[in-house]
Amino acid sequence: MPLTLQIVAAMACGLGLGLLVGPSAAGLGELGRVVIQLIKAAAAPLLFLAIVHAVIKTEVGLRAAGRMIAIATVNATIALSIGLMISNVFEAGRHLPASAFAAGAGASAPDARPIDFLKTAAGFVPTSFAQPFVENNIIMLVFLALLVGFGFRRVRGQQEARGERSYQAVEAGVGSLLSVLETVLGWIIRLVPLAVFGVVAKAAGEHGLQPLRGLGAYVLVGLGGLALQALVTYQAWLALYVGLPLKRFWREARVPVVYAAGANSSLATLPVTLRSLERLGVSKESATLGACVGTNLNNDGIILYEAMAVLFVAQAHGIELTLGQQVLAAVSCMVAAAGIAGVPEAGFVSLSLVLATVGLPLELLPLLLTVDWIVARGRSIVNVLSDMLTSIILDRWEGRNFRRAPTH
Repeated sequence: MPLTLQIVAAMACGLGLGLLVGPSAAGLGELGRVVIQLIKAAAAPLLFLAIVHAVIKTEVGLRAAGRMIAIATVNATIALSIGLMISNVFEAGRHLPASAFAAGAGASAPDARPIDFLKTAAGFVPTSFAQPFVENNIIMLVFLALLVGFGFRRVRGQQEARGERSYQAVEAGVGSLLSVLETVLGWIIRLVPLAVFGVVAKAAGEHGLQPLRGLGAYVLVGLGGLALQALVTYQAWLALYVGLPLKRFWREARVPVVYAAGANSSLATLPVTLRSLERLGVSKESATLGACVGTNLNNDGIILYEAMAVLFVAQAHGIELTLGQQVLAAVSCMVAAAGIAGVPEAGFVSLSLVLATVGLPLELLPLLLTVDWIVARGRSIVNVLSDMLTSIILDRWEGRNFRRAPTH
């Protein structure tokens, strides 16, 4: 049975059991907490190795890389703005008060004093190699991973100049360790239906159908924000800068979108994405750079979702985040998405690290896990569209005229 159907079945069984036995089902909520703890334990080393591996393997010219990073940064900033805006406007977290559903209802708010960004940035420089992993601090992890990755590239260049090849063992070791952790995380993800069953049974047993309202608001706001990114931001790029007819774009994007919704992975959809870009007349160089290399940066779906979810959790706990704290959360979301392509349930996994970095409690995550499989499809679709758009913009930047039909 596909994982999605397992989760749906687990929700139905948990809901039925909770309504049947009432508060006696409360103990089953521990199943969700255990799975979140396992995800949290695997997330930090996996993200670290994913970024190190991406830095090691990526070979691209400085000029082309600069253009790709510029496009990805603009889209990511817009996605962050949409995520924060929709959470501030609709305040969906108010419909799911953590005091009713989470064990950690009494969580205190993060320090509400104005943030000194220079002092804050200095605080994200780790004092030891182990500190980012112990504290699950996403910004420290990314900073350390980039140092290690670029340090390895320097050593590799020096050894190649001397005709040495000892670096290959380290490179292979990093790839193998990453594969091991991805496999372990895949096993943990297989426990999600069990966690969903326990959490839904607990919530339904203690509060009946009341949690469905808050979860419904969470899903609607999340999918609405993702739709804004795809239908407004991306279409504006295509119409105003690229000059590509929208009907033509969506005709070719339809297959990758459907595949992404089914596979729930932009990386698994990559071969289909490349074929669609070829039919649109995008050059192989731009498609490779924007979709293959750039897939580590084009995670607008994850970024937008995490910005929305961070404020949702804060609102559910009755915590008011200042503008400075929201900016810190936004930066954490952006760096969390870097290099995480291909990681199972990447958005939800990195969300736990973002919440820890900002200082928000994690007790509500098991309940959000019950509906994450719905929002995850939207994240994957937006990530695939982001890969396609980046490739098209790169080609347009090189002078390609998309107003003409492609020649083959």
